[in-house]
Amino acid sequence: MSEVLIPAGRSAEVHVLQAGYAGLDGDDERVAGTVTLILDEGAVIVVDPGMVASRAALLSALASHGPGPEDVTDVVFSHHHPDHTVNAALFPAARIHDHWAVYVDDRWIDRDADGVLLSPSVRLVRTPGHTREDISTVAAARDGVYACTHAWWGAEGPAEDPLASDGAALHASRELLLSVATVIVPGHGAAFRPGPHTPR
Repeated sequence: MSEVLIPAGRSAEVHVLQAGYAGLDGDDERVAGTVTLILDEGAVIVVDPGMVASRAALLSALASHGPGPEDVTDVVFSHHHPDHTVNAALFPAARIHDHWAVYVDDRWIDRDADGVLLSPSVRLVRTPGHTREDISTVAAARDGVYACTHAWWGAEGPAEDPLASDGAALHASRELLLSVATVIVPGHGAAFRPGPHTPR
């Protein structure tokens, strides 16, 4: 089962444009989602373009890797919380993917995201728990298999997600991702390599 989740290609390049946070400098009202860029075989994918302190800084980080906002081909929402979606319109040509559809201009195209390939090295996987509709983006690169996901907020967990819609489903999704991923890109933190202390 886990091998099926890994895309056949190994050509993705994964870059965290912004490491997110939940609470910053003691301010519980400040929150930002982790925003990730994935490049693969002509696909320019942005995962979770949500709340950021500066849109200009986000677009500058994107440009530092080559693409402009009009070059983004696909945007993925891991789930429909505004801190992960609110800046999608920065990318006017992108198809938008969520758990049950693709959105292109005025077209709503129904499809289940689970197993969908966005490119030879990038696959969407259903990983419920934080919400019932969560999906993760699995990207196979030369240096490992990345999972962009809200199954973890950050490297430390928390072990039990205080906002989870289904704790048991969340733990099952974590186990599924850990069976394939060598790098986790969490919802509100820096990318990390899982180890024995990673919450399961």
